[in-house]
Amino acid sequence: MTAAAPPDLLLRSTRAVLPEGPPRPAAVAVTGPVISAVLPYGSAAPEGCRVLDLGDDALLPGLVDTHVHVNDPGRAHWEGFTTATRAAAAGGITTLVDMPLNSLPPTTTVDHLRRKREVAAPRAHIDVGFWGGAIPGNAAHLRPLHEAGVLGFKCFLSPSGVDEFPPLDAAGLDTALAALAAFDGLLLVHAEDPHHLAAAPQPTGPHYRDFLASRPHAAEREAVRLLLEAAARQPGARVHVLHVSSADVLPLLAEAKAAGARVTAETCPHFLTLTAEEIPDGATEFKCCPPIREAANQEALWQALADGTLDCVVSDHSPSTADLKTPDFAGAWGGISSLQLGLPAVWTAAEARGTGLADVVRRMSAAPAALAGLSAKGALAPGKDADFTVFAPEAAFTVEPARLHHRNAVTAYAGRTLRGVVRSTWLRGRRAYEAGEFTAPNGKLLRLEP
Repeated sequence: MTAAAPPDLLLRSTRAVLPEGPPRPAAVAVTGPVISAVLPYGSAAPEGCRVLDLGDDALLPGLVDTHVHVNDPGRAHWEGFTTATRAAAAGGITTLVDMPLNSLPPTTTVDHLRRKREVAAPRAHIDVGFWGGAIPGNAAHLRPLHEAGVLGFKCFLSPSGVDEFPPLDAAGLDTALAALAAFDGLLLVHAEDPHHLAAAPQPTGPHYRDFLASRPHAAEREAVRLLLEAAARQPGARVHVLHVSSADVLPLLAEAKAAGARVTAETCPHFLTLTAEEIPDGATEFKCCPPIREAANQEALWQALADGTLDCVVSDHSPSTADLKTPDFAGAWGGISSLQLGLPAVWTAAEARGTGLADVVRRMSAAPAALAGLSAKGALAPGKDADFTVFAPEAAFTVEPARLHHRNAVTAYAGRTLRGVVRSTWLRGRRAYEAGEFTAPNGKLLRLEP
């Protein structure tokens, strides 16, 4: 038997976020691209092993963001793989999973997936996986996309905002669930009911309260109810509810989980950190669907993370050019640009509530990795990829849009002071980002693991 290769890198931190317990002193040994051991903080390094002492900066597993709209190819002027993966690295994210829209073409066939991979491969500064799309008429493409390596499939139950990615009706949802159950595929669902949206007062003008009224709690609640009923009709169905904004859906999710349903759910930094009461008229950088809701609703989301009703926190980074964020909430593009800011935004709010860094990291790293089936990601543990985020929890900064690495300098966090600074990001044992500087693109394109 060949002896195990000695580590070539040892990272020491007084605050390593390990799979269990609060941050504690530890040394993480890296051999090639993987973590080979987690050792006591003072462990001696073998001869020739490089040692990096991080002091009191926290050592985190690289974050995993499973909800990112890169929009490349086709709308790369909104966001492309170069800018998206740089922004992600600067935000402590080492793996992102790209949504099947708003690229042109959307990722709804194997040929479209191949085109997206060709565009992403030379530009990715971090690892990138891909969701496929489930739209009317493409059920025959779902298994081939699965076999080509997509991690799961996204659908809408209401209009997506782009014509090339139409929603599924009730029959289409049943068809997709049946097709995916045949190979244990995962369906991710934008859950807003189109009938409740149509019946709600339609927004006009710059007033956020009017926009909020147009996306009522009932639209989310009814869509989640219909989804859970559809999943129950299909034995073995796996479903994931995207970007939960309404506390009204939480009892439905809790009940389904208690009954053994294979359902998970996410929320997003903007729902956990921003509130409807603070959004000025005309400030459409805050527009997203479903919407940012009231402060009392936000507290229920935090409780749902604590009790496990919600599983993970991911960005739903959905950027656009600045000209599409007109002051009219009816016509402005709906999406929050936050890829680089999710960790400090969530940490700022979590710390104020007494929630520890380890809990934040598990919801933003381990849980999304598990959702996407990425077993090599999400933890500081032997055998995992040596993906790290070096994070200074007590440091603070004020968000200046022009200094972000997103393609367009538009963000709902402009001018906010956030706690927590990403010092550096490491991908498979190599530094990808440090202090505003990036190494050459070295990301891998990930496929569904067997």
